[in-house]
Amino acid sequence: QVQLVESGGGLVQAGGSLRVSCVASGRTFSRYAMGWFRQAPGKEREFVAVISRGGDSTDYADSVKGRFTISRGNAKNTVTVQMNSLKPEDTAVYYCEASTSVFPGVNPDAYAYWGQGTQVTVSS
Repeated sequence: QVQLVESGGGLVQAGGSLRVSCVASGRTFSRYAMGWFRQAPGKEREFVAVISRGGDSTDYADSVKGRFTISRGNAKNTVTVQMNSLKPEDTAVYYCEASTSVFPGVNPDAYAYWGQGTQVTVSS
């Protein structure tokens, strides 16, 4: 089992940047592929990005490709998303999620653990 704690959200103007991070408990972090999802008010949770266990494979939602970069540090049990050129439509609560699948991709059912979320608000 793994516990996840997100941080780094906040308020930023459109075109700005933010970095959201997630720290995982336990000594088996490298056994999990890690993903980020987001949920805006009144909308379903949607996939943002995923990174494989070793960090050698990544995938992104079309809406964030070229603007967001996911990375991980297995030595420190962290996974981070650098978000650049932010848009008002990026406003949401961002969740870090862990999966035992090799590469879970966009399927939210493939992720067994998630954190409490961190709010990202982009003003126009």
